[in-house]
Formats: sequence, C-alpha cells, structure tokens
Amino acid sequence: MTGPRRDPDMVRPYVRTGGQVSARADVRLESVVIAATGPTDTLPPDARRVMRLFAGAQGGLAVADIAAALELPPSTVRILVSSLMDSGHLTSPVAAIDDQPDFDLLQEVLRGLRSMV
Repeated sequence: MTGPRRDPDMVRPYVRTGGQVSARADVRLESVVIAATGPTDTLPPDARRVMRLFAGAQGGLAVADIAAALELPPSTVRILVSSLMDSGHLTSPVAAIDDQPDFDLLQEVLRGLRSMV
C-alpha cells in the first residue's frame, strides 16, 4: 500500500449528513432547487460540494442531477439539500398563484375530454 485510501465512497451516508436519517423538508428527486446567496465557508465538505455545482449554473438543478453530478446516493443528497434549504443556502421556486388556471375552466376542459371518449 502506498498510503491511506481517499475514496469518497468510503464515507458512510450518516456521516455525510451529520447523523440525519431523513429529509426534513418535502424534498423529492424531481425537486428543483436554486442557490441563495450567503457564505459557504462554514458548511460541511459535502454541502460545499453541492453549493459549488451552482457556481456556473444558470437557474436551478434537480436533486437527481445533483446526486448524479456528485456521485452520491440520492437519499443522501435529499438530506443534504434539505439541510441547505433549512439553513437558507438553497431555495425551491414556487409557482405564482396568479398563474393557476381557473377551476371552472379546468372543469369545462375535463367535461370536453370526457365527451370525446
């Protein structure tokens, strides 16, 4: 052997997440998150790796894309993203209420679709 092995996969998921075993927020693999501003120098190493992905990104990233880019288990990334959302480093875009179609219009479309079948 030439020295200690520095394989990132040797670190257990519960160590990467600081002992957390589940995501605190409603964070799914298809959830899109956006980086907020703020210092990242006090974050744990894996959280800093997540935040570095947003350095060159224009817009948001899906949790699944973050997991793939970092080559980490999706469940671990969900917990990391959840923690970063709780600390204010990441945020999730919310659809504007005004952009929602009228309920009566949706009912009319549904009736039209049912009449076609």
